[in-house]
Amino acid sequence: MSAEPIWLKSSYSGPEGSQCVEVAALPRTVHVRDSKRTNGPELAVGAPAWAAFITYASGT
Repeated sequence: MSAEPIWLKSSYSGPEGSQCVEVAALPRTVHVRDSKRTNGPELAVGAPAWAAFITYASGT
């Protein structure tokens, strides 16, 4: 039985919904998609790679 991902919208997304990114964290992978194309492609990365990206992006 696989869990359905819970998609969260970026806090940097515009209020009119024009530039929205959604992220769903699963136990071993993190999925990223365009919220305007929920049936479109997703980028899936391993949890360690996502953690490294977040560290880099936050500048810490």
